[in-house]
Amino acid sequence: MNLLRAQVRRPWRLAAEVSALLIAVVVAFPLYWMVLSAFKPAGEIESSRPRPWTQTPSLDSFRRVFEQQEFGRYFLNSLIVAGCVVIASALIAFLAATAVTRFRFRFRTTLLIMFLVAQMVPVEALTIPLFFLMRDFGQLNTLGSLILPHIAFSLPFAIWMLRGFVKAVPEALEEAAYIDGASRTRFLWQILFPLVLPGLVATSVFSFISTWNDFLFAKSFIISDTSQSTLPMALLVFYKPDDPDWGGVMAASTVMTIPVLVFFVLVQRRLVSGLGGAVKD
Repeated sequence: MNLLRAQVRRPWRLAAEVSALLIAVVVAFPLYWMVLSAFKPAGEIESSRPRPWTQTPSLDSFRRVFEQQEFGRYFLNSLIVAGCVVIASALIAFLAATAVTRFRFRFRTTLLIMFLVAQMVPVEALTIPLFFLMRDFGQLNTLGSLILPHIAFSLPFAIWMLRGFVKAVPEALEEAAYIDGASRTRFLWQILFPLVLPGLVATSVFSFISTWNDFLFAKSFIISDTSQSTLPMALLVFYKPDDPDWGGVMAASTVMTIPVLVFFVLVQRRLVSGLGGAVKD
């Protein structure tokens, strides 16, 4: 009977594995084509018969990217913006999630619903109001005009996700810590914070990716001071309507992808546990 069940399940398992493989190929193919185009010489990129390989790889596109005087500045600005957003949103979301989970106060449910509604609002619908807001506060053409909106957009998702992690920590553990003489601050940072760290890592990955790849805010809020631009704006240097440098665009995009991959590799273990729910009673 067990053998018969295994034979019945095997075709379904094989179909699931094949489907997962096909989905992975579809998802990975644009990345492969981007890297391939970055190494192709200009003649092959502009060919009317593109091939999924190259016999003469070239570093000319990468050379043009790194020869851009502002490219290093753009890269540093992106690191500053993404780093500030990840750290600030993680800390604020941790404290906010702890507050709405551990404390009872008026309008707590209303506040949680507002977080959820804020997550549903399209970013494009708020770009123009944010532009006028940044103008009134004198933040246009500064990195602050990129950091503050991204923190605001990262918080609703982070708070909702961390709320489950904080709620999963037994209240008995908190009571035991207080009995042992631990203050609320000590419990918060030495006991609760390490337990919800996988959730913080998971939310940080989403915050980092959305901030690092942002083009809309960078294009809208950095108007005249190009020294405050971020890395996605470097793509415009190579994209010209009359004569686009597709090799430079693909090479710059490849360089942009490397920090995301490095960040993901560094946190992948905690990310998996964070998405699966790390804390159990």
